[in-house]
Amino acid sequence: MDHKNPEVEFLGLWFNMSTILMSIISAVIVFIIAMVATKNLQMRPTGMQNFIEWVMDFVKGIINSTMDWKTGGRFLTLGMTLIMYIFVSNMLGLPFAVSVGEDHVLWWKSPTADPTLTLTMAALIVLLSHYYGIKLQGFSGYAKGFFSPMWWLFPLKIIEEFANTLTLGLRLYGNIFAGEVLLGLLAGLMTSGFFGAIGGAIPMLAWQGFSVFVGTIQAFIFTMLTMVYMAHKVADDH
Repeated sequence: MDHKNPEVEFLGLWFNMSTILMSIISAVIVFIIAMVATKNLQMRPTGMQNFIEWVMDFVKGIINSTMDWKTGGRFLTLGMTLIMYIFVSNMLGLPFAVSVGEDHVLWWKSPTADPTLTLTMAALIVLLSHYYGIKLQGFSGYAKGFFSPMWWLFPLKIIEEFANTLTLGLRLYGNIFAGEVLLGLLAGLMTSGFFGAIGGAIPMLAWQGFSVFVGTIQAFIFTMLTMVYMAHKVADDH
């Protein structure tokens, strides 16, 4: 089924209201999880506190695998925010998509199925890595990285920065968008009739499970690459 995006023009720019709405919902869900998990902290964690501490330890492991903790510890909050926000965003579009009206305007979906959001996130991460590179290494140490180990590699280093932005954003978008497209096709098959429902039920359940796996892996990959890019700019051994 052909869906349309609810777009609004403001000051000559077009905004996808579905992406904005679902991004806010994802942020609110992550905020609620964080608030509930840290409301009554105990020495022996249980329930949601146990979960949030597991996420913290997991992100610590990612950071320690890319740089020393003295340098990378400052990125713990960033890593936890990214992995939880992206995971929740990826999961929102899995159960169903909600379209409204005869034009089938799509309101409920994964916000990470929009390249504008994922590329914006990727660009912010790359810019943040440059900011911390200058802050922690100094401008001379930061600039030296573009000419090391050989000065003539400078043009390639510039191209690499743009390539990192594109691959970081498009990898997340492509995987989530493709998953939602296939789920939409299977849902259409299931509503086509009796035999369609029988033939589409098992593939739908199988792909739902696989999409949960893909969404989880993509949250991990985005967070891991974020810490790798940070390490390249701020760690002395990079």
